[in-house]
Amino acid sequence: MSKRPWTHRIRRALLATGTTVALAAGVLTGTAATSQAATQGPCDIYASGGTPCVAAHSTTRALYGSYNGALYQVKRASDGTTKDIGLLSTGGYADAAAQDSFCAGTSCVITVIYDQSGNGNNLTQALKGYWSGPAAGGNDNLANAVEAPVTVGGHEAYGVYIAPGTGYRNNNTKGIATGDQPEGMYAVLDGSHYNGGCCFDYGNAETSSTDTGNGHMEAIYFGNSTGWGYGSGKGPWVMADLENGLFSGVNRGLNSGDPSVSNRFQTAIVKGTANLWSIRAGNAQSGGLSTYYSGARPNVSGYNPMHKEGAIILGIGGDNSNSSAGTFYEGVMTSGYPSDATENAVQANITAVGYSSAATGTGSLTPGSRVSLQATTACCTSDYIRHDDADSKVVISPITSASSAVDKADASWIVRAGLADTSCLSFESANNPGQFLRHSNFELYLNTDNGGSSFAQDATFCPTSGHSGQGFSFQSVNYPTKYLRHYNYTVYIAANGGSNSWDSSTSWAADTSWLVDQPWS
Repeated sequence: MSKRPWTHRIRRALLATGTTVALAAGVLTGTAATSQAATQGPCDIYASGGTPCVAAHSTTRALYGSYNGALYQVKRASDGTTKDIGLLSTGGYADAAAQDSFCAGTSCVITVIYDQSGNGNNLTQALKGYWSGPAAGGNDNLANAVEAPVTVGGHEAYGVYIAPGTGYRNNNTKGIATGDQPEGMYAVLDGSHYNGGCCFDYGNAETSSTDTGNGHMEAIYFGNSTGWGYGSGKGPWVMADLENGLFSGVNRGLNSGDPSVSNRFQTAIVKGTANLWSIRAGNAQSGGLSTYYSGARPNVSGYNPMHKEGAIILGIGGDNSNSSAGTFYEGVMTSGYPSDATENAVQANITAVGYSSAATGTGSLTPGSRVSLQATTACCTSDYIRHDDADSKVVISPITSASSAVDKADASWIVRAGLADTSCLSFESANNPGQFLRHSNFELYLNTDNGGSSFAQDATFCPTSGHSGQGFSFQSVNYPTKYLRHYNYTVYIAANGGSNSWDSSTSWAADTSWLVDQPWS
């Protein structure tokens, strides 16, 4: 991997403070041992089982042992130029360093997720359906290309981070099941990133981007919505979106055989044929699959026979409902109803790859590291930046070894490459995945990323040497005269002098200087 601009920025800041550390050459180093690309991919296994892939999508790796094309395309904000991101080798892993280099100093979005099956079933920006999206023309947003870092096979890669309002679709597909034809599908997802919005799906949907009735969809759903069906516990659950219903089994409501899951990397499977369908799932890092439901179609009219239409969606519902959140790494759709044995072999292939969180350690500003940010002003050297459980405000408060586990977690952050500028940084809550430090009216809040460019800018900060001579100061990327500052125990972005009370010059240098410490949680 090539060195990135943020490493040089941070290195200069460290040298200015007299601190010496070893920085990773890329955003991620990972903890998984580097492994060779599999001699066969999931789609080779499906083909051997007589149920070949008719769509195969991944931003992390090849899904065929012989595939050597592009995985996805990114577009950078600085000039609108696009670039295809391919593989390090045939049948191997994503060339994430190519993305890192192309997007350095700006932001990128994922514009195309290529279909590896040869059917041309690429996924692109979901256009306005029954529900409008937040982008121009009522279309959906595109995913920020750096927001879901991961390691796979020991290599840096990026997933597809779906914030509410983000979605991908293809309404003109080839080979996807229609009517009551048999099909299967799996996806590898981030099991910690979800919500109850409708609907984080991957799979078969309407070609009109509108709700055309019961049984017109068959897609994997992941989240904790209880508006239709649900499983045992509090969720999240792997379920099926069959249109006008998320189903966890034969009933429209509770099916206790579908358990809540808590895997960091989650394999999710839905498959269906004439009056038979199944939900299967497992830990994508180890172990096998469990069958949560296998049996007759739902006991509600309209689902037997099915009326599938053959579009493909990712991150949205069939009618472009787009209030969901989730992260996608890889997935396929098949022709035919795969056997459990075939899926078990696919699961073994997935676990052998070595998906791992993109963590580089603790206590450094290397993206992927977990940190806590300690105040340096004499009054407050026991205080750390933390989010306030009573609301979404960001404050400083004392955190010690005797603090509660909740308080320690509230004061811990995951360093991310800057959402608006990859040479800078963003800070994701360690205990609220998908929520970031961002300023609004110059005050800091913990908010869920809405996928927009304004949020990305509000949540991006560029590290400099500390104004007081200690630690670091963090410059707002869209208000470059303002830096993260605590004032009356609340965190703002503040200038050194100005009309706002928090712009006071008194102790400004110390208040805007922070020590990067080991995380409390």
